[in-house]
Amino acid sequence: MATTILIIDDDHDFSDAVTTMLQSQGYAVLTADNGKEGFKQAKEKKPDLILLDVMMTQKTEGFDAARDLKHDAATKDIPVVLVTGIRKAMNLAFGFEPDEDWLPVKTVLEKPVKPEVLLQAIRQELK
Repeated sequence: MATTILIIDDDHDFSDAVTTMLQSQGYAVLTADNGKEGFKQAKEKKPDLILLDVMMTQKTEGFDAARDLKHDAATKDIPVVLVTGIRKAMNLAFGFEPDEDWLPVKTVLEKPVKPEVLLQAIRQELK
């Protein structure tokens, strides 16, 4: 059975490109357009890893989804990699670091992310 990755991102071009890349590497891919749908799929399908955007329906939706995933018994052990362009979009002078409470994810990557960097982060978190 293939390792399954759930992409939660409202940018269909990004999701399509990453889906194609991951499938070429042998991964099964699920997608969701927003945090609520992504959370539902994560609970039902139990992916091995989640790639999560921040700015979707709301500017902080990915942050909220990360916390929801971490606090639910069915999804708390699924590693989450945050892939976001919020720093550039909001002109923020600082980055985000994972922590257990406010941002309970394994890794934070800035968009645009090089395919090899994304694959390396995925492989690292799936070990």
